[in-house]
Amino acid sequence: MWRKARSAVVIAVVAWLLAGTSRAVATSTAERGLTADQLVQVALEANPQVKAARARWLSAVHSIQQNYAPADPIFGYYNIDSPTNGFSAASEHSLTVTDSFQFPGKGLLQADRAKLSAEVARLTYEAMIRDIRAQVETAYYQALLDRAQEEVQAETVASLQQVLKVTQVAYSTSQVTQADFISAEFDLATAQLQQRQLRLSEENDETTINQLLYRAPDEPLNLEQKIELAPLKTPLDQLIDRAAAARQEILAAALAQKNTDTSLELAKLEYAPDYTLGYTFDNYLLSSAAPAENGRMQDHGFSINFNVPIFFWLKQNEDVKKAGYDLEAARDDLSSIRSQTAATVTTLYRTARFADETAILYRDSLIPLARQDFIVALTSYQSGKIDFTMLANTVTATYSARSAYLQAANQFLAGKVALEQAIGEPF
Repeated sequence: MWRKARSAVVIAVVAWLLAGTSRAVATSTAERGLTADQLVQVALEANPQVKAARARWLSAVHSIQQNYAPADPIFGYYNIDSPTNGFSAASEHSLTVTDSFQFPGKGLLQADRAKLSAEVARLTYEAMIRDIRAQVETAYYQALLDRAQEEVQAETVASLQQVLKVTQVAYSTSQVTQADFISAEFDLATAQLQQRQLRLSEENDETTINQLLYRAPDEPLNLEQKIELAPLKTPLDQLIDRAAAARQEILAAALAQKNTDTSLELAKLEYAPDYTLGYTFDNYLLSSAAPAENGRMQDHGFSINFNVPIFFWLKQNEDVKKAGYDLEAARDDLSSIRSQTAATVTTLYRTARFADETAILYRDSLIPLARQDFIVALTSYQSGKIDFTMLANTVTATYSARSAYLQAANQFLAGKVALEQAIGEPF
């Protein structure tokens, strides 16, 4: 009787194993939910970090034109030579207007530098879009993994509950030792705890997605449960070239180098003097106050003032040297980022390729072998050639193979997302 009961349990487990790994990672078409692309679109519209980066970019754009405008003119009015209170009975009224100007060319260079800063802000905005996309996709694939693992674990718990019942009956009739019953209880409790942990991980994954979508932490999400493995077909050299041309940090470092070059030219122009132009109009109310003997009551004046860089050895020279070293640092930073990007792309590419190969190996070879091993062990168990422990080990091996497949698939998808992030654009 005990042998028949155990055989029934094992046959039920075989049916579960032959159901296929796809059942753990996909739902029916009627229950299809949000895909990764749809979640990304929502995040790019609602995420505050994306909005803030866009606002900073637009702010930088609107700081360009003002560099072409000179300083505001200063108007002055003088009520001069008043014998009373300074406001009445004056002998002269004087009007002045002055305006400060930079040496020609400085404003153009400053506007160029503002343009480059705005372009860097745009790249920062694009980098934020890229990073939010990667975070959403990574959280989405992690949620799929945890849900698939939880479903597999739920089936395992159901099978262990059946095993516990059979063991309890067998122990009550003294067909097995108490050790078998205790082991069955232990395995069931451990599996149930792991199931709760996986359910908690799935809930935390959805909370992470909600945070990226700027939603309430516990707001429900209906996610598409289908995982598709598309192998990497682009050669590594092409990906490195794409990263060098598209990665926002590399482009920003190149602009920073150009911006520093402009700063060096501005530092050299500090030797050129800035100047102030002025115009004066005097209206004399008393002829005795007029400067001319013929009684001319009005006159005009023009003035120009400019700074003399007599302390160039302490200021301008040091500014030029400082700008030169900043330019050298910007060039080295650009070379460093290019080298780091190439190394990162190479590492992520190799890791993703290995995860893809691992997932395919488990899906096409190891899982079928584990199932075949279980079927052979079942036959051997029914004929008395192996004990129940060896049969249980084959069940565990099959579960481990399915779990390893899900882990490898998730690592491949997450690695692909990280690779797109390192390159700076989707494939």
